[in-house]
Amino acid sequence: MALKSRNKVDVAFNMSSMTDIVFLLLVFFIVLSTLISPYGLNVVLPNSTVKVQGPRNYTITITKDGEFALNGEIMVDVFSLEETLKQKLANVQNPGIVVKADEMVPLGIVVQIMDIANRNKYKLVIATKP
Repeated sequence: MALKSRNKVDVAFNMSSMTDIVFLLLVFFIVLSTLISPYGLNVVLPNSTVKVQGPRNYTITITKDGEFALNGEIMVDVFSLEETLKQKLANVQNPGIVVKADEMVPLGIVVQIMDIANRNKYKLVIATKP
């Protein structure tokens, strides 16, 4: 007489707990990504291996001595640079600036130019070596 078991063992894997963990991690990283840089300026940073084309109305060059040049014309300080940019870019649609700063230039000077671009709604590209 062959006796058979009435309870069958189910070999299926339940994925509901795994999906709960995945959704929890997804929500965690979405919330975390909103807290990363709320006070950053919107700046287009080109990758040094890929050439990025952007609007290029004027080029600001900063030497390691702290001298400013707007398209080759030497400026005295940041304030005269801002006034000159306002005058020259007044009637330009989607004005853009390329900043070429020496690697020895303090970060504060570059941030001042980024602040000028942010106040006047200019697009800003920081040039790097290819």
